[in-house]
Amino acid sequence: MAAQATPADAQQVELELAEQEHGGAGDVGKRRKSLTIGAVCKALAQEFPDISISKIRYLEDQKLLTPRRTPGGYRLYTQGDVARLRTILRMQRDEFLPLRVIRQELAAGRGGAGGATPDVPPAPGRVGREGARSWRASVSVREGTGALYSIDDVLEDTKAEAKLVRELEEYGVVKGELRGGVRYFDETEREIIAAVAELARYGVGGRNLRVFRSSADREANLLQQILAPALRSRNPERRKEAVEALENLAAVATHLKHLLLIRDLRKIVR
Repeated sequence: MAAQATPADAQQVELELAEQEHGGAGDVGKRRKSLTIGAVCKALAQEFPDISISKIRYLEDQKLLTPRRTPGGYRLYTQGDVARLRTILRMQRDEFLPLRVIRQELAAGRGGAGGATPDVPPAPGRVGREGARSWRASVSVREGTGALYSIDDVLEDTKAEAKLVRELEEYGVVKGELRGGVRYFDETEREIIAAVAELARYGVGGRNLRVFRSSADREANLLQQILAPALRSRNPERRKEAVEALENLAAVATHLKHLLLIRDLRKIVR
């Protein structure tokens, strides 16, 4: 009796057939470079241990990835797609960029197919004139897009549980805005919920996040004290320079916190 085909076998057969439809004998090298979503996870797992199929699908839902599909709906990732995904994951991990900023970076030509040095981790800063390091802001503190997302949209996009979002509201991690009896969240708070939903997979709850909020509040207060006079200036040019300085200081503080965390984590695994 012939062995029954598994879903993985069917996926591989369709993958091969779909690739054959898109090239002849001269395209063997290109066909071999196409990967299924499971193969992409395996390829990136060593550098990104928390990578998962659901996370890749979420990035696709956010229009950051556009893999080709087979007639049966299976995703096919080219080497350019993988390079783009690697760039996205590095920007999230190393620079703490929200998806909105990552989308802007990719649109500007950073990383991915045709982008600049997709396999080289971006440096958090570069040496400028007179040896001073110029830091690129990790996130803009200026006015966002103004887009609001209902609680239902946020739950669907982030895969977070409603109970978790209520905990985040209870502990002041997110606030939202009540309109017509429905709570809405801006893009930054949606990203916060997405990040916490990922942490929740490891048992981290809303009450555990007070330490993050307290730390962020202290850092924000410190940076405000440093630049308060300039930020309150009535001179538009001076205020603009102060906002840019605030973003640069935030980038430095974020990178320093990242380095301190990595140092302490290395002590744990020794």
